[in-house]
Amino acid sequence: MGGPGVRIAGRETGPGRRLFLIAGPCVVEDRETMRRTAGFMAELAAKLDILYVFKASYRKANRTSGASPSGPGLETGLEELSRIGAEFGLPVTTDIHESSEAAPASSVAEVLQIPAFLCRQTALIQAAAATGRVVNIKKGQFMDPRLMAAAVDKARAAGGGRVLLTERGSFFGYGDLVVDFRSLAVMRESGCPLVYDATHSVQAPGAAGNASGGHREYAGLLARAAVAAGADGLFLEVHPDPSRALSDRATMLSLETAGKLVPELVRLSDFIRENPADLDV
Repeated sequence: MGGPGVRIAGRETGPGRRLFLIAGPCVVEDRETMRRTAGFMAELAAKLDILYVFKASYRKANRTSGASPSGPGLETGLEELSRIGAEFGLPVTTDIHESSEAAPASSVAEVLQIPAFLCRQTALIQAAAATGRVVNIKKGQFMDPRLMAAAVDKARAAGGGRVLLTERGSFFGYGDLVVDFRSLAVMRESGCPLVYDATHSVQAPGAAGNASGGHREYAGLLARAAVAAGADGLFLEVHPDPSRALSDRATMLSLETAGKLVPELVRLSDFIRENPADLDV
């Protein structure tokens, strides 16, 4: 087993490597929430000996309502992410929404995330790739996974040799998302490590009226399926108290839940990696 990989913070990710984790609050919140989350997840990852990337966005541009919390903004948000990274010795990631944000974000973030709704934005992908940082492109809810190869090509043509692709579900009607795990096999053809976003995949967009709803109780089930289907990494939004989270509170996992789920997923991934099966038919 093995294949193309991407090095993040000195560790190789991709086929044949150990599962890696991207996790944190949806948006940058107060310092205590950020520290509790980062500290808990960093300790968990150290015990499991897996790569952990802390995630929080300084700004969330895609909100159901204009009144929804969207984060503290570029300057303050990056300061907080830098502080977390330094205190806990963690690589960090954040969304970028405009080409002008790529350079300043790259001064702090090891991984620049292209939001799902922006995965076709050529200039944004090129600007992120030109920084030399890892670029994580999330598959749009509207995208045929076969077309994600073009997004990868954009990044590589701009000098970005380190690209991740993230599956996060597809629109199903008006009020739910569904995950087609065939997309992992399709996107594997890009040669990129694959990430599965278990918490955004259980969103119910706009279901809470002025915010997205969701079904966090299914996140673990879908994460297990994704690992079995070949995901190289997992993306989880986690929070000390999801009911008080500023964003995505219906789908975010508690630290306690993550603490139980992640070791199970790592064991499953290790078993599959150590016992490869030829399932071609």
